[in-house]
Amino acid sequence: MFRSKRSAVYIKFGFYLLAVVLINLAGMTLFARFDLTRDGVYSLSEASQTSVSTLSEPLTLHVFFSRNLPAPYNSIEQYLRDLLEEYALRANRMLSYRFYDVSAEEGDVPANAGENQKLANSYGIHPIQVQAIEKDEVKFQRAYMGMVLIHGDLIERIPTITATDGLEYQITTAIRKMNAKISALLRLTGKIQVRMFLSPSLKAIAPLMGLKQLPDLPAEIERTVTDLNAKTYGKLAYEFSEPPAGPEFEEVSRVNNLLALSWPASGDGKIAAGKGAIGLVVQYGERKINLPLIDVVRIPIIGTQYKLMEMEDLERMINASVESLIDIHSQLGFVADRGAAPIGGAGPGAPGRPDDTQAYGNIRELISRNYSLKPVSLADGRIPEGIACLLLVKPREKLSDYDLFQIDQFLMQGKSLALFVDAFDEIQMQGQAVYPPIETGLEALLEHYGVRIQRSYVLDENCYRQELPAQLGGGDRPIYYAPLIKSRFIDPDLGFMRNIKGLVAVKASPVEIIPERIRENGLKTWRLLASSERSWEMTAPINLNPMGLRPPGRAEEMHTRPLAYLIEGAFPSFFAGKPLPVRTIEPPAEGQTPAPAPEPAAAPAVDPGRIERQGQFIAKGKPGRIFVMAASDMLKDVVIDETGRGPNSVFALNVLDYLNGRESIAVMRAKEQKFNPLNETGPGAKTLIKWFAIAGLPLLVALFGAGVWFRRTARKRRIREMFASQP
Repeated sequence: MFRSKRSAVYIKFGFYLLAVVLINLAGMTLFARFDLTRDGVYSLSEASQTSVSTLSEPLTLHVFFSRNLPAPYNSIEQYLRDLLEEYALRANRMLSYRFYDVSAEEGDVPANAGENQKLANSYGIHPIQVQAIEKDEVKFQRAYMGMVLIHGDLIERIPTITATDGLEYQITTAIRKMNAKISALLRLTGKIQVRMFLSPSLKAIAPLMGLKQLPDLPAEIERTVTDLNAKTYGKLAYEFSEPPAGPEFEEVSRVNNLLALSWPASGDGKIAAGKGAIGLVVQYGERKINLPLIDVVRIPIIGTQYKLMEMEDLERMINASVESLIDIHSQLGFVADRGAAPIGGAGPGAPGRPDDTQAYGNIRELISRNYSLKPVSLADGRIPEGIACLLLVKPREKLSDYDLFQIDQFLMQGKSLALFVDAFDEIQMQGQAVYPPIETGLEALLEHYGVRIQRSYVLDENCYRQELPAQLGGGDRPIYYAPLIKSRFIDPDLGFMRNIKGLVAVKASPVEIIPERIRENGLKTWRLLASSERSWEMTAPINLNPMGLRPPGRAEEMHTRPLAYLIEGAFPSFFAGKPLPVRTIEPPAEGQTPAPAPEPAAAPAVDPGRIERQGQFIAKGKPGRIFVMAASDMLKDVVIDETGRGPNSVFALNVLDYLNGRESIAVMRAKEQKFNPLNETGPGAKTLIKWFAIAGLPLLVALFGAGVWFRRTARKRRIREMFASQP
């Protein structure tokens, strides 16, 4: 009897164990994941799902990660495994991935770790140093943390993965880029020319310059282009050329932007005086990009040093040049004349103003990762086709009626305008800043569409505070013209704005909607940003010296001000019912040779001024979008970080993506925004929460304990009475 009971226990345990094993086996193939995070941080965005589900060729991902990484890097690999599994599930068997163990040659490492390291290095994935704290000691460890994406003959790299922030965005944009690059390469009708220039005379002085490998450079570049050609469907053609030694030398060097060097004869007479040039030109059609082959560095005391470009760096530069020439990205147009800010990186600063060429370097680099920046000259009289969004940043000159007509008709086509225009200019005069108002003519155009920019600056008590050095007394100083925009003043109705919890505005003017115009035209508006209720306005004369700024004494002047609006709908043309403007040929600039005058023609039979113009005009546009913010400093490096992960960077990039019809990309970028401050509470609420934590919680525990004690006492009493009542 005892043995049969014990056998039954063993059999039951065996069945339980078998059930657990079968459940685990089923879970390996039949499983479901539930992402309970508010923003779906651990789920693929719609843009990622679309990118991998439409793959036409297999995509292979090689991931190189070292083992036993210290915190916080030890959780990245598991996050990446989960993320890639999500990609693979959506890719219809067109995506595969593999993790390679590339642990350093220390301790217990697999035998193939060395081979994996060589493979990683061949793809351009190199180790980095990470910091680890062990036994109260700070140590540094070499670690591989990178990934390579291979799609057909194309290769994209993510050389360092040191955080999970923005990782899905990096992978998805790389996949989209490769898909676009394949299509663009296959559409090419001719070859992309890679032409190297090297004067024979430079080979004689190369050893004196520390460039002993210079004679071998043409063969190295040819080998590099050949390797790239295998990855670009044979669309590259390499050519070596020697610049002419005669009178044409200067012209060839200038046209191709070559590095030209000249030198005197050596004292021993072995080297004669001469000159030479070197450079690399990547060209397709009329477009060309010049790449340097020698890096010239001037070091104090030591002098001028020359260094050849590394072949690995040169390969990346050629590849990036090819991508730029074939326009694999969508085009983003920006106004490059009329005194507009140099978003494209061209144009010196005007007299009295600082050179803004470098001030917009970060936003230029971030935009260039996903768009081809296309300069638009309104003076040329035509906005090029293929542009879905026109970016206009701080024009300072008066726009002609024909300029406004071009912008108006661009919007009427159902396209978008991104306007970062200022109400005031900033000019330095005798060491002081003056702020004259800017009159461009855009004011009437915008008011017709239903939006108005006020002639003032918004100042706010809730603002950025500048830390003062010790010699100035320490502490901090409020910068009232840099309001901190809190989450309750950010519109979360649009998906790309939902995770932006706060940012800083700089030198912003109020933007107001004209309600009757909006109602008449049936437009939709979103107030994206606003200042706090502790803000006020400064009108002319403007003085932004922090030492002289104080909040106003009257409470009625303090209230919230709108800072940015998004307007959507079918806009009516500003020129409907008006004579259409005609382009006027502008006179040549000073020092420019005027165009030859045309031959006099016979008197026309009909006066041209009496010919009526019809057609080529849209009176009521297709649904378009306008973003307006009167603060061009929102795109400057002072608030746009170079990584593109800060809240100001995410906001600016999301706005441009949304206006270009790439809302899914904007939502994907915004969902991983990590800046998530606590909601503000008043002094009374803070006091209540503090005392609840100090006294309320212990009191609740005591009351709960007393309730349990009374319940147990009552139960004992009932049991005692039950048995006492029995005879």
